[in-house]
Amino acid sequence: MKRKVYYHHTDCGKVVYYANYLHFLEEARTEFLQDRGIDILDLMQKGKFFVVARQQIDYHAPARYGDILEITTKLICCKGVRIELEHTIKKEQIIIAEAKTTLAFVDSQFKLKPLPEDLVRKLQQ
Repeated sequence: MKRKVYYHHTDCGKVVYYANYLHFLEEARTEFLQDRGIDILDLMQKGKFFVVARQQIDYHAPARYGDILEITTKLICCKGVRIELEHTIKKEQIIIAEAKTTLAFVDSQFKLKPLPEDLVRKLQQ
């Protein structure tokens, strides 16, 4: 996924504010799931949700206003009630940040639920 950095993404130092990377990761994660035929809205209507259980980010270089960032997402594992994803955010060939996200699969009461087999198959495509 490519994302342009706009003024509202930046801080007073004219670089992307560190917490805004979470927005970029959320968007990349959504695209990743959609590309595999996983309809988040459909899951939500059925009372099933992905929630972030853990987020790790290592920042390596600043991104600035006007930069075009490329965000790649890949599946590390999916088993039980969780999915682990790895993200790389680059500007051209420069690694800006690397992240790992762990999602938990829950119902509308936020109780952990096993990942359905059809969902696991789609993730592993």
